[in-house]
Amino acid sequence: MVNLKIDGVNVSVNEGATILQAAASVGIRIPTLCYYKDLNEIGACRVCVVEVKGENKLCAACNSKVYEGMEVFTNSPKARETRRINVELVLSEHDCKCATCVRSGNCALQEIANDLGITDINYETKLENKPWDMEFPLIRDSKKCIKCMRCVQVCDHMQGLNIWDVFGTGSRTTVGTDFENMKHNCSLCGQCITHCPVGALRERDDVKKAYDALADKEKITVVQVAPAVRTAWAEALDVPSKIATEKRMVAAIRKLGFNYVFDTNFSADLTIMEEGSEFIERLTKGGTLPMFTSCCPGWVRFVKSQYPELTKNLSTAKSPQQMFGAVAKSYYAQILGVSPDKICSVSIMPCTAKKHEADIPVMNDAGAGQDVDIVLTTRELARMIKADRINVYGLEEEDFDQPLGTYTGAGVIFGATGGVMEAALRSAHFLVTGKNPEADAFADVRGMDGWKERTFTIGEVKVRTAVASGLANARKLIEAIKAGKVEYDFVEIMACPGGCVGGGGQPIHDGFSMAEDRAANLYALDKANALRFSHENPAVKDLYDSFMEKPLSHKSHELLHTDHDAWNI
Repeated sequence: MVNLKIDGVNVSVNEGATILQAAASVGIRIPTLCYYKDLNEIGACRVCVVEVKGENKLCAACNSKVYEGMEVFTNSPKARETRRINVELVLSEHDCKCATCVRSGNCALQEIANDLGITDINYETKLENKPWDMEFPLIRDSKKCIKCMRCVQVCDHMQGLNIWDVFGTGSRTTVGTDFENMKHNCSLCGQCITHCPVGALRERDDVKKAYDALADKEKITVVQVAPAVRTAWAEALDVPSKIATEKRMVAAIRKLGFNYVFDTNFSADLTIMEEGSEFIERLTKGGTLPMFTSCCPGWVRFVKSQYPELTKNLSTAKSPQQMFGAVAKSYYAQILGVSPDKICSVSIMPCTAKKHEADIPVMNDAGAGQDVDIVLTTRELARMIKADRINVYGLEEEDFDQPLGTYTGAGVIFGATGGVMEAALRSAHFLVTGKNPEADAFADVRGMDGWKERTFTIGEVKVRTAVASGLANARKLIEAIKAGKVEYDFVEIMACPGGCVGGGGQPIHDGFSMAEDRAANLYALDKANALRFSHENPAVKDLYDSFMEKPLSHKSHELLHTDHDAWNI
């Protein structure tokens, strides 16, 4: 242990701890900007500077180690003035139009500047202004970039894609990317957005498209809501989870004016029927193994750009989002007795890559333009609720519409890493043995570990499975498969750490992730559901009986499957 003093408080911490960690252990808060625990601890912004007695220089608290007898002053006149100058210098290279920024009110730089009482900038303003394709799902505003390096670090180390880089030196230093490289190699996972402390990175804003659809009297607006959204939709509204139920979420969406509110969990169950049946067919008839799940478009983009030779290993099943869009504009249009082109299909997703997925031409099989017309992130839904000044506390709980609002617990857990695998194995067991397993028989695939592997026995067949989340983990797993170090039959991969609950379209909490808490909420919803097996979803059964015939039928291949080789990235 190391003993020191911080602002007159005696502190004892483990050897190797930083000043920032030592201060936090006794409740002393030192402001940070570029710092992100275990990811970006480079002291680039110098906002966390502190003064150490007996030393002639200030040091960055985030990466300066403590030593025996050290005495630290976090707010000495010298530290306070230097911190203020450093923040003013950052502001001089940042577009401070906060009123029109998506991160206004949730911006680390804004909070620090306010805390320091900065009302004027004493330095010449110099803003970098590089053009960007505003139709691309991921938007970079170079005028807002503060060169904190978080996007570089998260893309390099957590996702292993190296899209962002640093160019130039000194005052000419800038962070950016070659846009052509980004178009073809970025997974669009959006982790750089959720790790950016300011508004330099964001998703393409499609809220206006949604409002235009709501105003069009000729359109029937049909909304699907992904499982991970229900765990996070009200975080940006500061509404506690006991109030922010999924039924109150339905009421809020209906209050916005959408005609029908359905659940992507319905098509998650449908995905299990198709993907699970495909896996059993490959396993028993000698198909390409291991079979990779195809629910996550960020992961599919990763495979296609980094390991195109493994595209054949992807399940041909579309994602739940795209299955729902196809069903909405075929089966549901038939139920309503309207032409499919009258339906505007809107999805609310925890994901930025879903915006790209909806635009892929080979995903449109219902014969009425795009199967999914508009994709909104969880953050965009929150902005719409704020814009319409909807009082969530005053809403009565409402149910999803039917029949595409019926779902099982297996569909709910799609939003957490391991959830697709667990749901698929529950139904695969039934498809092979004719009997349901214990609902939690495959719970070993749960958890936040980046790479998990388990072997299960289904009937007389051993099934070797692996689950990974975060693309750097996915790369390690694939390299191990290619090197012959591991062998699997079925592999689930999610681009975002923790799965969709930690998606790039979820509410941003600067400096930490809510993925684990959100996943726990999904498992609680699964546990509470009377139906926990996708093959028991009565609405899915009706869909097959009256429209699709059976999993892997000609009709289901037409509407619910895709050729990943034909994807244009």
